[in-house]
Amino acid sequence: MRRIGSGLLALTVLAGLATGCTSIRSSLGTSDSSCYLSLPTASAAVHSHGRLIGVHRMSVSTLKAKAPHLYADLSAGVAKPGAVCVVAYTGTFDRDDVSKPFGHGSGKFAVVVTRSSSNSLVGTMIFKKAPLHFGHPHIG
Repeated sequence: MRRIGSGLLALTVLAGLATGCTSIRSSLGTSDSSCYLSLPTASAAVHSHGRLIGVHRMSVSTLKAKAPHLYADLSAGVAKPGAVCVVAYTGTFDRDDVSKPFGHGSGKFAVVVTRSSSNSLVGTMIFKKAPLHFGHPHIG
């Protein structure tokens, strides 16, 4: 009887470990996670050119504070309160090569802004240098 109890306990522990290792994670653990759903829209806006360098989710007021030039050029599309997704690409971009272009005629950075709630494209800004920091801080 004791052997059966030990076996059941071992099976329960193994089942718990297996469940923990194989369960699907729906979040990256950051506030930007929901914006990863806008990646297909963003990629289509730059016609799948360039290399993805980052994704941010932010309120319209934060966008206005942190990237006033980006906000100013897209203000008609982002005037409503709420959240937007800002997706940045590096490469070589031309106004003719992106959807809903704003900003410079050409540049090394394309920043795609979508509505967080609907993933609809607000516009694509072309910059000579990135208007926001898209990397992750490293400690050490």
